[in-house]
Amino acid sequence: MLPLIGGLSITALYLYSLKTKLLPDTLYGWIGSLAPVLSFCAFVVAYFKLQENDGYFQEHLFTWVHILDLNIAFSLSADNLSIFMGFFITFVGSLIHIYASVYMKKDEAYGKFFAFFNLFLASMLLLVFADNLMILFLGWEGVGLFSYFLVAFYYRSKENVDAGNKAMIANRIGDLGFLLGIVVLFSQVGAGGLDFKSLSESVDSIPHYILVLSGILFFVGAMGKSAQIPLYVWLPDAMAGPTPVSALIHAATMVTAGVYMVAKLSFLYNEVPDVGVFIAYIGAFGALLAAVMATKAQDIKKILAYSTMSQLGYMFIGVGLGMYSAGMFHVLTHSFFKALLFMSAGAILLMLHHKQNIFDIAKHQKHTPALKYIFLIGVLAISGIPPLSGFISKDAIIVGSFAQEQYLIYAIALFTAFLTAFYMFRIYFVVFVAPYNAAKESNSSLQEYKTPWLIIAPLCILAFGSIFVGFINTHFLGTHFVDNWLSYLNIREGEISAFTESILVITSIVVALLGVAFAYVKYASWDINKKEDDSCIIGNRFYVDELYHIAFVTTYKNASVFISNYVEKWIDNVIMFIPNVLNYIASPSSKVLHNANVRAYGAFIMIAICAIFAYIYIKLFGVLS
Repeated sequence: MLPLIGGLSITALYLYSLKTKLLPDTLYGWIGSLAPVLSFCAFVVAYFKLQENDGYFQEHLFTWVHILDLNIAFSLSADNLSIFMGFFITFVGSLIHIYASVYMKKDEAYGKFFAFFNLFLASMLLLVFADNLMILFLGWEGVGLFSYFLVAFYYRSKENVDAGNKAMIANRIGDLGFLLGIVVLFSQVGAGGLDFKSLSESVDSIPHYILVLSGILFFVGAMGKSAQIPLYVWLPDAMAGPTPVSALIHAATMVTAGVYMVAKLSFLYNEVPDVGVFIAYIGAFGALLAAVMATKAQDIKKILAYSTMSQLGYMFIGVGLGMYSAGMFHVLTHSFFKALLFMSAGAILLMLHHKQNIFDIAKHQKHTPALKYIFLIGVLAISGIPPLSGFISKDAIIVGSFAQEQYLIYAIALFTAFLTAFYMFRIYFVVFVAPYNAAKESNSSLQEYKTPWLIIAPLCILAFGSIFVGFINTHFLGTHFVDNWLSYLNIREGEISAFTESILVITSIVVALLGVAFAYVKYASWDINKKEDDSCIIGNRFYVDELYHIAFVTTYKNASVFISNYVEKWIDNVIMFIPNVLNYIASPSSKVLHNANVRAYGAFIMIAICAIFAYIYIKLFGVLS
């Protein structure tokens, strides 16, 4: 409720301010930042209250739909999974809101931005705390709607609007799959059985083929929201939005919705393990594809977008193979280091007036000394360098896939880890290490620029989390907190010896270090004046966008033109054949009466009504008798 109230309040104040110009922009930033901060405080309270309620809350707010036997309640519920998810959504979301209050300071639509930002967060929280699939779908659609507004926020640029449209259309395709999944389950259990508790209790009575079909359809929805093959194409272009938007979408909200949904429906996917393996393979190949494309990309935000898709692939490997706690643990650690990477990159872009090409950014190395080390922490974490959080969570998934004898998935995940370290340190070495004669570039405005403390403070908190948050799920603190907290979800965990696990962990470390070494050799001494050639097939993203345009856009457009020019005219001629024949043989008098003139018809009707009333009057009162 708090982000919802915040978003609606900012909307009202912003519309009022458009007329009066009396309200300062800082007011929107304060309200917008306060809402997620208070929400996080509520989660702290809810965490302790949950222990007193046997790990489950449920609140019936009102009846949304009630028609005959169709009864859909607007209810919210909280369990260990949703509380876990809500914690870092609100915590990381709060830091991003505070950061955005400075980052967007000079934007003319400052108030509108925070209205969308709060409503986006409210939609994500509705998704997380929905008690049934219909309410979850409302949050699911709300996230898609406000992401469109935020991605296309700078709507005066056609490129940005096209990016928003692309995100919306790709997600609509996925959402159709999600909605059909609800319909399939509805056909078996009715509206009253769509709440998660009832579904988990009745899943044994649902036919197996229904579970398979609905499980696949729900994952089609996740393909859209979480940018997996084949619906991933919107994610790189979504970088057209402001950097705080990228941080919020990629770190804590929209793209993690698909992973959360699979974990939430664990009781369904546990009954159809083959569908889970299918999900894991899609995640593995998606992780590999994104990592390969990132090795040639030059836009720093797009590289980070590819890294998100790749890390989401790891998460889907985890939840697909039934290692839900491992998958969700990686969602947690990823939220910290991905927010750190986007926000530190945004701080650099703010300083350099939004130059996003890494080879252009590199020409201003001397102006970014502090951000260099903050960004390095995020790079180390995502690259899987121990003991940072990314290593701990990603390694749990890689080792788990080996333990379940999914050796192809293990090999893909391991090679992707090498590529991740390579392309992330490619950014670092190009931007911060490669030699450049700074004397050629003198910019007094950059020399005078100092990064505001409201940008630096959230970055420092996220850097701290990127280093240490992984330890909550290790023996180091004496407990595997996440594994224990979400233990009720896990069903398939392979067994391997401690020696084998040690070998696998060492292998992962060596592979990551090899990626760093390859990046160092190639880019640490790169000539910054020379941009890397990205005209190859990888640099053009394997021409997938062009193939989609030919297969769907061009084909659809040509079919529409054909139907408009030929089929519709043919249908019209067939339909009009009988009326034309009747019109030809009709008598001249009938043509006068049936002339398609509405006013003439109205006059005839009035004359007829008057005649009828006159006849009735004569009959009743015998005026002519």
